[in-house]
Amino acid sequence: MPPGSAKSTYGSVLFAPWFLARNPYRSVIAASHSEELAERFGRRVRNLIDEHEPTLGISLSLTNRAAGRWQLAPREGDRTEQMGEYLSAGVGSQIQGFRADFGTIDDPVKGREEAASETQRQKTIDWYKFDFRPRLKPHARQLIILTRWHENDLAGFLLEEEGEEWDVLSIPMIAEGKDDPLGRAEGERLWPEWFTDQMVVEAQRDPQLWLSLYQQRPTAPEGDYWKLSWLHPVSEENMPPRAQLRVYGGSDYATTADGGDYTVHVVIGLDAYDRPWLLDLWRERVTSDIWVETWCDLVRWWRPLSWAEESGQIQAGVGPWLERASSERHAHTDRQQFPARGDKGIRAQSMRAYIATRGLWYSKNLLERHALEAELLAFPRGRHDDIHDALGLVGQLLDVAVFGKLPKKPSLTLVNGYKVMGQKSASTAKVV
Repeated sequence: MPPGSAKSTYGSVLFAPWFLARNPYRSVIAASHSEELAERFGRRVRNLIDEHEPTLGISLSLTNRAAGRWQLAPREGDRTEQMGEYLSAGVGSQIQGFRADFGTIDDPVKGREEAASETQRQKTIDWYKFDFRPRLKPHARQLIILTRWHENDLAGFLLEEEGEEWDVLSIPMIAEGKDDPLGRAEGERLWPEWFTDQMVVEAQRDPQLWLSLYQQRPTAPEGDYWKLSWLHPVSEENMPPRAQLRVYGGSDYATTADGGDYTVHVVIGLDAYDRPWLLDLWRERVTSDIWVETWCDLVRWWRPLSWAEESGQIQAGVGPWLERASSERHAHTDRQQFPARGDKGIRAQSMRAYIATRGLWYSKNLLERHALEAELLAFPRGRHDDIHDALGLVGQLLDVAVFGKLPKKPSLTLVNGYKVMGQKSASTAKVV
């Protein structure tokens, strides 16, 4: 779950009293990234049991009640050593002389710097394997609470090694599909009365931060298939003039508005230095009539030399409709179809290689910029790949692409020994 979404309150603080009230002879190990935080949780759990003793039906031992380790008081006829105990521990600390029926690890890493360190990640995994897990009794239960800082964090290690043995409850900030664990509609925000629009906008400014901490889909720091270093957002004033570009477009059409996929139109301009500029990006889940009209708008505005699309979708019925609309709206351009076969990564390899050597340039104010960066850096593990597919189609036009041209410098003519700007007649020339 995202940071600040009360996962520690429920998982580390409220759960332990409930568990011990139902299982007063069971013991708990509760760990976190530091001894201090683990003890803070232990103190809160201990105080709750003290405060709600009549409701819970359990009480604390009068002699063993330190914040980091305490024991329940025996009931009539019970022996002290039979009663449940609680031990807090910092990740990396030694756990000796204690066995538990339930083990909790809440936030095993302190922050981004620690999560980015391969050495620290391995230390956490080693501590889990050789210190924490051996202290659990046979058939003990485990609960790990975290935000996904890194794809190779403790959760990633466990899912890779023994994923079938774990139940995963993943709640992203923005619901992403029909299987949302809270039953939210796609695009619906978690806890909207707490997480404001501004908080979401600020988090989305960093694609890696947004995907990992807020959407629980960590990516490699530099991306995998597409690299962060290849992406170049620039200020609006540094965008090249339209006259210096040769413009191409591509579309990945979704056949239905509610099928989970987006229809994506991209417009790419190639400058005189062979650099690709992403001039326009349109991404929506809408019916065909809307995206056809949008396609016509883009063609009329940008006047592309050619447009790429998938042949299968065109043959399925979109083609005649698109041709009729483009004719009626005078949105004319060359359209080229490419078959949608093979691996998505292979189909986009041409564009990937092109961007790897020249970069992908675009305005910082580009609409859907955050969606662009998040999707590319997450590919191929991300939920969506529609922008990737549209760029891949444009890439298949590169073999026939015509690059942009720099404006011609004015010619210089010698008149009476002086260099002058080229003019229709020497009498109107200006001396340089």
